Amino acid sequence: MSDQEKVQLLLQVESALDDIRPHLAVDGGDVQVIDLTEEYVLMIKWLGNCENCSMSMFTLKAGIEESVRKLVPKINRIEPINN
Repeated sequence: MSDQEKVQLLLQVESALDDIRPHLAVDGGDVQVIDLTEEYVLMIKWLGNCENCSMSMFTLKAGIEESVRKLVPKINRIEPINN
């Protein structure tokens, strides 16, 4: 993937996450994009209360992955670096 494609994909990812962030913020949490690998794996970091939440994997699968893949179908997988 070119640098330009990576930047474009990350902008689209951030846009998708902006739809999820208000829901995370209600519980005192957030998510930060760390990297997008050559294999189109999106690396994220849980922030705030999401770091230790027992529901974070459910949030990842049902919320974040669904929203991101809808807008950015090239993303193969999303992996948190913490939790």
